[in-house]
Amino acid sequence: MSKQRRQGGFLLIEALIAILIFSLGILGMVAMGGAAVGAQSDARYRNDAAALADEIANRMAVDALRSLEPVSGPDLVLAGSLAAYQYQPTTGATPCTFSGSMSTLPTVTNWIDLVRADGSGAHRLPGATALTEQIRVDSTGGVNQVSITLCWQGPNDSAQRRHTLVTYIN
Repeated sequence: MSKQRRQGGFLLIEALIAILIFSLGILGMVAMGGAAVGAQSDARYRNDAAALADEIANRMAVDALRSLEPVSGPDLVLAGSLAAYQYQPTTGATPCTFSGSMSTLPTVTNWIDLVRADGSGAHRLPGATALTEQIRVDSTGGVNQVSITLCWQGPNDSAQRRHTLVTYIN
């Protein structure tokens, strides 16, 4: 048997193995691209949630009433004014379950509408509803702690996402 006859088909096997390795590499790159798109949309929603929470916190700080007279203790006018912004201030046993009174201040109701929709009518935070958002004010001890929580669920998320901003308004 000649040497050439014994090596017959070896080139074909090498070519098939090379094609297999190349195909696995391409499939890996496609999978990484899909994961990158998912991470990008999650980052966008988190950025939107942070901007929305910051927006209502700033609005509260600017619009809240303050005492005209200098006070040595807690500013009760400010605390009362901030309390009017509370939106479902009671947190349930599981994340993103809120209850309690819903503020009727136009600033808050307009903000809730903004959380749910952008200018095109599409959801700004997908899966966000009026029932999955919370503004809680704690004025205990004269310190006005405001907690703003936004919950949403993206199209490819298996669970709800949540962003909470805690700030102090004095």
